[in-house]
Amino acid sequence: MTTNDIAFAGAVIASVFALVDPIGTLPFYAALTHGYSEADRAFVRDRAVVVAGAILVLFAIAGRFLFAAFGFTLEAFQIAGGIIVFIVGFEMIQGQVGGSRLTAQDEADALARREEISVVPLGIPLLAGPGAISTVMIYEGSAGSDPWAILATFLAIGVAAAATWVVLRFGERILRKLGRVGVMAVARVMGLLLAAVGIQFVLDGVRALVPGL
Repeated sequence: MTTNDIAFAGAVIASVFALVDPIGTLPFYAALTHGYSEADRAFVRDRAVVVAGAILVLFAIAGRFLFAAFGFTLEAFQIAGGIIVFIVGFEMIQGQVGGSRLTAQDEADALARREEISVVPLGIPLLAGPGAISTVMIYEGSAGSDPWAILATFLAIGVAAAATWVVLRFGERILRKLGRVGVMAVARVMGLLLAAVGIQFVLDGVRALVPGL
């Protein structure tokens, strides 16, 4: 394992964690589980993390087959995925925490169907949203036959899932410590990272399609 391998894995982990965005999801989790017993909150939290992780693993594995089935290239997906990731990051920079993934109707539906909120909207699309799905597909699709690059994507998903569980488990304490201003500050930093990742995806796709740029 080289220094470049470690740096690459770190970049993948940081990108996936930022897109899963447990800090940004925390206020929604707290609101949707308000009044729940600790056992009920634990059930929602555990199930949401498992669902999100499973969805990301599924798309990371199936990504290459989807490319072949639908006939689009990795480069085209890099450009499209990069645009999505940039938009998510830009909205986070603007202070729209989770705004691109949860509508008022989503929240109303979730409150009316409490037994399902661990899957929708918490697991999907708040944690495993289009940006996170696109990113794991791009990283895994571009890994080729490099075993470390392949492993890095799944390692990133595992780290993001574990970190999300911890954040949601201690969510109320984190919210009290950070406050709304702190949550927004973390979201903006993550948003800046995501915007850069999105632009890099687009640049990589364009360079592959137009050699010499």
